[in-house]
Amino acid sequence: MSRIRIVRDYPHPPRKVWRALTDPELIARWGMKSEGFSTEVGARFKFFGTPNRAWRGFIECEMLEAREPSRLRYSWVDSAGGTPTYVSWQLAARASGTRLTFEHTGFRGVSGLLLATFVMGPGHRLKLRRALPALLDDLEDSGAVRAQPSTRTVL
Repeated sequence: MSRIRIVRDYPHPPRKVWRALTDPELIARWGMKSEGFSTEVGARFKFFGTPNRAWRGFIECEMLEAREPSRLRYSWVDSAGGTPTYVSWQLAARASGTRLTFEHTGFRGVSGLLLATFVMGPGHRLKLRRALPALLDDLEDSGAVRAQPSTRTVL
């Protein structure tokens, strides 16, 4: 079974990072647009992207665990009738901010290995290396979006 694991340190407090991971308006700014996103265990929601010949354009999820401000875990199904994979976010306070550990697990077989290694892994890494930090830089510690956003390029 294959997995994607990314560990990043951000110079921002855990509550600010948590907000970026759980506020649907903010998720859309660094990740994907969502419908029905909620941290309530059992909530079903979708993430949307651009469909193509190999992908229907949305992911169906179910929230499995949410412990503010330290852990999120949800299922991820990207094709009709597909086998779920699982996404988890672990936040840990550090003297310099927050250590974020992201894992996407449950990829099976050769196709799962290829998907994790060459498609999803690079996309997740790019978002966590560039898009999420840019958003975090544009948020006040309170979580409010700054009136004057940074000029940093997201993607």
